[in-house]
Amino acid sequence: MDKRKKNGGARQGSGRPKKADEVKLIERLDNIIDNDEVIKTLGQQILKGDSRAMSLYFGYRYGKPKESVDITSSKGFNINFKELIKFK
Repeated sequence: MDKRKKNGGARQGSGRPKKADEVKLIERLDNIIDNDEVIKTLGQQILKGDSRAMSLYFGYRYGKPKESVDITSSKGFNINFKELIKFK
C-alpha cells in the first residue's frame, strides 16, 4: 500500500463480498428454503404465463442468447473492422 487515506476502495465494505460470506448466506438460505418447493413454484408461475419466470428458466436451462451490435450507419457509412485491424 502507498499509505494514502482510504486506499483500496470508495467506502468501507464496498466491493464484492468475501466468498466465505457468500457460502454462509447460501447455507443459511438452504436451511430455510426447500429447493424442490422453489422449483415447483417456478413451474407454476411458468404455466400461468409469467414472462419473468420463463426468462429465468430459459436463461439457466439453455443459456442466454449472444448479444450482437449493429455497427452499420444509417447514412451509408460502413466500417470494415477486418480491414481496419489486420493481425499478422
